[in-house]
Amino acid sequence: MSYTHEMLDEMPHHFDWALQEVKSSILKCTRWQVEETNDLINCPFHYFCDSTYPGDFPPLIDLLVLIFVSYCFISTTFFTLLDLTTIYRGIGLPNNRIIRKRKYLVPSSPLILPLMLLILAKGQRINTIFPISHVGPAILQLVQISALAFRNEADQDLRYAVLEASTVSGILHASLYVDAVILPYYTGLEALSGSRFSGECTSCVCRKEPLLVGGKSLTYRGLSRTTLSIIFALCSRMVCRIYGEERISVVIKSVLEGISWFFVAFDSVFLIRASPEGINCATICFGLLVLTSINVFGKVYRFLGWLELRRMQNKVDVSSIP
Repeated sequence: MSYTHEMLDEMPHHFDWALQEVKSSILKCTRWQVEETNDLINCPFHYFCDSTYPGDFPPLIDLLVLIFVSYCFISTTFFTLLDLTTIYRGIGLPNNRIIRKRKYLVPSSPLILPLMLLILAKGQRINTIFPISHVGPAILQLVQISALAFRNEADQDLRYAVLEASTVSGILHASLYVDAVILPYYTGLEALSGSRFSGECTSCVCRKEPLLVGGKSLTYRGLSRTTLSIIFALCSRMVCRIYGEERISVVIKSVLEGISWFFVAFDSVFLIRASPEGINCATICFGLLVLTSINVFGKVYRFLGWLELRRMQNKVDVSSIP
């Protein structure tokens, strides 16, 4: 009998948490080491975890994170519907007082974004009520939607550039933090499902094939084409604001924003289908898909209104010719 099974069998049955501790250490392992093995038939690849997991935060932390993320979703939805309502009524944009409040209340704002980054940076230890290893991609997507939907507002070009650059940096860091949480989780899941314990240590496993980062089941990445397209779209906004909205720059900005919205919607559909069980991640991702659809509808409605206005202006110009 292996060392691992002997150790667990000697414990009373009410110490079943020992199995859970072994499982948790494997799912939270951030560094796997491969060892040489003499058994090339039964154990051609021998791995062990070379990192220590400090443990989960108390459930109260998860509850606070859940409340905060829920608030971010509600605020994003509220301001999205507000923009859509003003467009439908032909007002154009919300008044300056609402815009001043909005820039501090949405997930991509200078006030909220650092807190989102802190949550994702500590995501490995937020693992009880609201596990970030499950909902991290949805949180990243909420930040991406907010950055695309709501522009930074500033009176001076320099201040605007600083705000936009901080948003770009925040999205980039958020994507890296999400990868740092989900990749160890799915790597550990692959180690548990496609391996057997060798008995050399509590985390030592034998495999018939190499252990891949993220496992075979995970194809999602935080740092992906979606993140890069959003970064390019935000940079194009910055260029248009600083150097003026020339026709070519406006076209490039609009195309990049359209591509970004498409990738965000595609990620939402993928996450709905690939969401893990436990908490209802599929419902969260479906809500994000609806939020994305509302934003896209608003952009298309505004674009069609702009085309109609241009057509009417051209009619007026033609009719004024003697």
